[in-house]
Amino acid sequence: MANYLLVYHGGGGMAATPEAQQAAMAQWGQWFGQLGAAVVDGGNPVGQERTIGGNGAAANAVSGYSVLKADSLDAAVKLTEGCPVLAAGGSVQVCETFDAM
Repeated sequence: MANYLLVYHGGGGMAATPEAQQAAMAQWGQWFGQLGAAVVDGGNPVGQERTIGGNGAAANAVSGYSVLKADSLDAAVKLTEGCPVLAAGGSVQVCETFDAM
């Protein structure tokens, strides 16, 4: 089994009220609960960021990340079903990782 980096893009940002924040956290908790042992690192949201390209800064709306374990890229993609970022209009980039060092 390989590890897969899930990079979240967009998805509505931080909820405005404590109640909405609790509801969002409950959605994430439910989704991670469904993933079970596939979760290697639940990850975190990210704050300010800059993506630096060859010609300077470029736009990149990364909102968070997680690391999952799966048998294949297709299996990792299937695990994204039900991800709260998708329900909020965002996207999930799935990347296989490998040990280089």
